[in-house]
Amino acid sequence: MGKKSRSDLQPAAWPKMKYQFIQEQRLAFPVRVLCEVLEISESGYYAWQKGQGREPDRHQKEDQELTAQLETVFEQSRQTYGSPRIHAALRSKGVSCSRRKIAKLMRKKGLVSCWRRKKRKVCTTDSHHNQPVAPNRLNRDFTATAVNQKWIGDITGIWTDEGWLYLAALEDLYSRQIVGWAMSGVRDERLVEDALWMALIRRQPDSNLLHH
Repeated sequence: MGKKSRSDLQPAAWPKMKYQFIQEQRLAFPVRVLCEVLEISESGYYAWQKGQGREPDRHQKEDQELTAQLETVFEQSRQTYGSPRIHAALRSKGVSCSRRKIAKLMRKKGLVSCWRRKKRKVCTTDSHHNQPVAPNRLNRDFTATAVNQKWIGDITGIWTDEGWLYLAALEDLYSRQIVGWAMSGVRDERLVEDALWMALIRRQPDSNLLHH
């Protein structure tokens, strides 16, 4: 093996480390002396120093703004959201971004979901409540003679690496198509309403619709 020069043995990060050291010690020792001892040029140091005060470009500013937004969502989730759910939350707020970008920025900031990955049984039906119960007009008659005549809906829990996600869906019994759906990390009335509104807007049924 041939001999390597001194510069070949130096890590690529050394020049930056030297510049940072000079920046910290410049008030105690002359910059010229520090550069001579560390064997770097004064012009190189001053060029680095000038770059440190440079304004971030448009892409850097966008990344900084997006990072601040995702950090807010991450803290609001009590540090349980990973990149998929943070991406979904930001998109719901009208923030244009990709899931890959969110994952990259989270890695850069060291944000890791602390969700407990122990799988638990999920219950999507709650029969213990004081709310009024609608009569069962469908009465297990799952036949239909036209579209938008009978819709049936249900909620299911889906286990992911980020925890439980809940899917609400509405099916047209005649066409057997899903006419509306919604997904959320919270199982509440809003989830069901969002699925219903999607179906109503897409299909625009008349007053003869039976929704079960």
